[in-house]
Amino acid sequence: MPGYLLTTMSQVMCTHGGTAVLTTANTMSKVDGAPALLETDIHSVAGCPFTLPSGKPQPCIRIEWTMGATMCKSNGIGVLTQSSIGRCISAEGAVQGLAIIVQTQAKAKAT
Repeated sequence: MPGYLLTTMSQVMCTHGGTAVLTTANTMSKVDGAPALLETDIHSVAGCPFTLPSGKPQPCIRIEWTMGATMCKSNGIGVLTQSSIGRCISAEGAVQGLAIIVQTQAKAKAT
């Protein structure tokens, strides 16, 4: 599905309101001066408050992505778009929900 590209200037949150730290290995493709994010990028999460019903803290610590663009790649790797799927994952490897894309640039789209 087409959508605007995600860059290091985008805003992404975990399901519980933690903030994704958007960094990338991409040094080739930029949009409005910011590197485009890649499907292979793993983003750390800061400030996730999630706690299990038992009271045990279980914050999201990273976001892993799928469904990068198929027609727009950087060095053979699909760039992330606003329709990409980010899985929020705890330290124990539990998937705890999907990432929420709050803001992205509005100049470049990809399929």
